[in-house]
Amino acid sequence: MGEITVIDEQALIEALNSTPVVDGRPQDQWADDAALRQWAHRHGGSGDPATTTWLRTARDALQAATRGAVPEADLRRILAGVQQLPEVDASGLRWRLCGPPDRMLAVQLVLAWFDVQARLPGRLRPCDNTECRLFHLDRSRANTARWCSMKTCGNRLKARRHQQRTRREPAP
Repeated sequence: MGEITVIDEQALIEALNSTPVVDGRPQDQWADDAALRQWAHRHGGSGDPATTTWLRTARDALQAATRGAVPEADLRRILAGVQQLPEVDASGLRWRLCGPPDRMLAVQLVLAWFDVQARLPGRLRPCDNTECRLFHLDRSRANTARWCSMKTCGNRLKARRHQQRTRREPAP
């Protein structure tokens, strides 16, 4: 049982966005064990095979959950046997997350996802570009951001819609 660094929103987005489309082809950046081990080390975890397997499982489940139905069985399996224990000292009360060491980084990823869902309901979502597999956290005041990036997906889709309109509309 051990304590590990809390996964923040940025790390969550990195994990969700580890399956981009590059030059029209889906990629999985975490298919490369070395890249996933490096990500795990950067976020306080080990890169052992069991840890990387759990991270891939968590990432896939959270991508599915962000797109639609929450895969409850997968998330229950990741969180099985995990508990928070209170620790009190002169600086106050802290909660320490305990559980199987090979699952702790995946657990942190799942907890970060649920935290974002609770604090920013409806703001973590997939890009509206159906050819894109990235996710974004909408921080706009009106909660109207549709694309992972205005520079890429937003401009591309706006230009495509404009071209379709101009082809259909007769010239004056």
